[in-house]
Amino acid sequence: MARPKKETPQEPLEKQLWSAADKLRKNIDAAEYKHIVLGLIFLKYISDSFESLFVQLQEGKGEFEGADPEDRDEYTAKNVFFVPQPARWNWLRNNAKKPDIGVLVDAAMDAIEKENAALKGVLPKVYARENLDPASLGALIDLVSGIALGDAKARSADVLGHVFEYFLGEFALAEGKKGGQFYTPRSIVELLVAMLEPFKGRVMDPCCGSGGMFVQSEKFVREHQGRIKDISIYGQESNQTTWRLAKMNLAIRGIESSQVKWNNEGSFLNDALKDVRADYILANPPFNDSDWSGDMLRKDARWQYGVPPAGSANFAWLQHFAFHLAPAGQAGIVLAKGALTSKSSGEGDIRRRMIEEGNLIDCIVNLPAKLFLNTQIPAALWFLARDRTNHKFRNRSGEILFIDARNMGTLINRRTRILTPEDIETISNTYHNWRNVDGTYADVKGFCASVSLADVKAKDYVLTPGRYVGLPEEDDDFDFAERFASLQKEFAEQLEEEKRLNAAILKSLGKVRI
Repeated sequence: MARPKKETPQEPLEKQLWSAADKLRKNIDAAEYKHIVLGLIFLKYISDSFESLFVQLQEGKGEFEGADPEDRDEYTAKNVFFVPQPARWNWLRNNAKKPDIGVLVDAAMDAIEKENAALKGVLPKVYARENLDPASLGALIDLVSGIALGDAKARSADVLGHVFEYFLGEFALAEGKKGGQFYTPRSIVELLVAMLEPFKGRVMDPCCGSGGMFVQSEKFVREHQGRIKDISIYGQESNQTTWRLAKMNLAIRGIESSQVKWNNEGSFLNDALKDVRADYILANPPFNDSDWSGDMLRKDARWQYGVPPAGSANFAWLQHFAFHLAPAGQAGIVLAKGALTSKSSGEGDIRRRMIEEGNLIDCIVNLPAKLFLNTQIPAALWFLARDRTNHKFRNRSGEILFIDARNMGTLINRRTRILTPEDIETISNTYHNWRNVDGTYADVKGFCASVSLADVKAKDYVLTPGRYVGLPEEDDDFDFAERFASLQKEFAEQLEEEKRLNAAILKSLGKVRI
């Protein structure tokens, strides 16, 4: 008797799509190709959504009796983007084999922007470029045509959300460091959201990248039977192409994004949200950014706890976030781990003042390695709270919670680790049990410790969790960037001393008479 043929497990849709789309990339860089692919996926989504409602309006049953399927207001009323005739997917698909298909797609993007003010300046017009082969573009359109993205069934399953997020991650990996500027791994975002629980109020990200923090906040509210209209989002991004990705990423989920701003100066030089005081801030600013125009902002009012060094923006970001917190606001921030220990250029003093004077630092979480697609720099999460005395939680002003999660997470391949749902639940529950009035918190050796500010002071305000949870840190306190900067400074000083001594020797030799 023949054995039944073993079925090969089918890859997820998003993975199949990526493999097929990547084969069509040819000589186009990932940084450019992402706009081509993600733009088409977005266009297919809004066209599917439009067509789904178009059919209902055309049938004219129930609430749609007597409706005009070409009336833009009918679509606005249902929060659906209006798609004019030359931009509808079926029309583009029927013309996909024409040599001028790139021109037609660019025209479609332009037509959609003209009909929908929320998308003005957002959609990519990159399809008529010489390096994009019309045949490859046509094949890409055929590929995207094979999936339903915007009908009712697809929307309920968030098909597009999964595809879009997967593609963002893959492009970030393909682009390396540059790509990572706009993508924070999903499990880190999920952890931040799970810990802060942004049910209601203003959610802000002043370096919002592709909008992942907002998407996850919205998902959290829906999953916990909250009302999505109870949260409003505020964001800023300095990279225009990344801002466009954010606007598309939010649009496909129906998240209102009028307060997600772009200017090329960025949040430090041109704070587009300077009057906003947020209930929740979730952010992953660039690690150790030395190009943040710090020299131009030495007297800025945001530096309440000390002027941050021009060579690193870590403590500029922390103070920027603190500045934007509402009286009872909370923040969850991803930072390079060196900020926990650094004492160079006044950073140690700023950290001390944030602890002593500001009473801001609520919790520090040490993250495992290999979570990020594009950097091996160790990272930690900082949780700030403007009111730690007795808002809706217990008074915890005299202590800080330290969580060492370095040994958590699961490797999905040799270079990438994720935090599992169980990991996220363990970490977030530890924080909630410590923070909440009715919590049942207890220190766990090697994992978590609630530490008095006096003990933190005794360790010179170093915030590395391993110092406090009861296990040796090994090399955990070593900050390569800080040590390198220190050695670089020392070397420069030695060169200057050498130059001075050489000048003195030459001067002395000049006085010698032969």
